[in-house]
Amino acid sequence: MSWLGKVFGGAFGFMLGGPIGALLGAAIGHQFDRGLGEFPAFPHMEPERQQRIQMAFFTATFSVMGHLAKADGRVTEEEIAVARQIMDRMDLPRDMREVAIRLFREGKSPDFPLDATLDQFRQEVGRRSSLVRIFIEILLQAAYADGSLHPAEERLLLHICERLGFSRFEFQALRAFIEAQLRFSQAYGQYQYQQRHGRRPPPRQRQPSLASAYALLGVSPDASDEEIKRAYRKLMSQHHPDKLVAKGLPEEMVRIATEKTQKIREAYEIIRAHRKR
Repeated sequence: MSWLGKVFGGAFGFMLGGPIGALLGAAIGHQFDRGLGEFPAFPHMEPERQQRIQMAFFTATFSVMGHLAKADGRVTEEEIAVARQIMDRMDLPRDMREVAIRLFREGKSPDFPLDATLDQFRQEVGRRSSLVRIFIEILLQAAYADGSLHPAEERLLLHICERLGFSRFEFQALRAFIEAQLRFSQAYGQYQYQQRHGRRPPPRQRQPSLASAYALLGVSPDASDEEIKRAYRKLMSQHHPDKLVAKGLPEEMVRIATEKTQKIREAYEIIRAHRKR
C-alpha cells in the first residue's frame, strides 16, 4: 500500500505537520481538517523516514508546480495539460490523482506558502541531492509546456533552486538537459514514426536525432568514446529508478524516472551505432 493509501486508511501518523502537512490535509479533505494542528502530538506514530520523504516529495511537486504555472500571470491550457500528463505518466490511481489536482490548485492560490513549503521539503529530503534534482527536472518540464521558458518562470525556478541549495550552475546544466531531452524526444519520435510506416528518412533528417542525442548526454560530437560512456553512466546513475525510490522518490513516480533512463539509453545507442559505421 502506498503512503497515501495508509493516510486514507486512517494512519494519521503518516501525515506531516508544517506547511506541507497543511497542504496535503487540505487536498485530502475535511476528514483531516481538525487534526492538522495535532499531528506533532503523535510521536509514537512517527512515519518511517522513506514514507515521510515520499509524502513531502509528492505534496511539494504538485503544489509548487501549480505555483510555477501561474508565475507568468496566468495558467495556460498547455501547463494544465502537462500537469495532467505527468499524472498520466505516473499512472496515479483515482484517489491520488484527485489529491494531485487539488495540490496543483492550492499552489495557484495567492497565499501559497512557497518558501515555507520549500524549506520543509529541503529539511525532509536532507542530503538526498538526487531527489532535489529530479524535483527541479519535473518543474522544468512543466515550465517548458508551452515550448519556452518565460522570464518570470525562470526567476521563480532560480529562487526555488536557491532555497533548495541547488546552484545556478546546476540549474543551467539541468535546463540544457531538459531542452535536449525535448528536442531528442521530438526528433526520435519522428524517426520512429517514419520507420513504422516503412519510410526510411534521408540522412539529413536523421542528423537532428544524432545531434540531440549528443546534447542529451551533455557531450560534444568530438568527445571520445570513453567520455561519452562516462556521461552516459553518470546520467543513468542519477535517474536510476531503484536508487531514487530507495532515497524516497514516491513509487508512483518511478515511471517518470524509468522513461528518462529509456531516453538516455536510446540517445547512447544512437551515438554508438553512428560511431560503428
